[in-house]
Amino acid sequence: MISRLLVPMDGSEMSEHALEYALEAYPDADITVLTVVGEPSPMWGEATGLALADDLEEAAQEHAHAVFDRAREIVAAADSDAELDTVVELGHPVRAIIDRAGDYETVVVGSHGGSVSEYLYVGNVAKKVVNRSPVPVVVVR
Repeated sequence: MISRLLVPMDGSEMSEHALEYALEAYPDADITVLTVVGEPSPMWGEATGLALADDLEEAAQEHAHAVFDRAREIVAAADSDAELDTVVELGHPVRAIIDRAGDYETVVVGSHGGSVSEYLYVGNVAKKVVNRSPVPVVVVR
């Protein structure tokens, strides 16, 4: 029986499906929703705005609120008693997910997120997580 799940969410529809699946397939599991805010660089569109913030970590927390609020809405709509923890990380999504994955029994991730151009430019996070994760990964389409 799986009791601890990591569900990375980026605000995309596919990441929402991953959380919905996790709630349905593992109703008794404690779930941690992880959102990763890219560190400021010219390659990360939304993160460049964070570069102007006085407190980068505080700005990342504010950015993550929308993702976490949506996660809580999904849990409420599923009428689930699941314990939902939330974590925000700064950095590269794959590295952040892999660094935390070992603390969980399974990672449940959406098959892709963001726009087509982001998918092509940044690469497939789910594929890289599957290839590098120290624990099983469930990919939800």
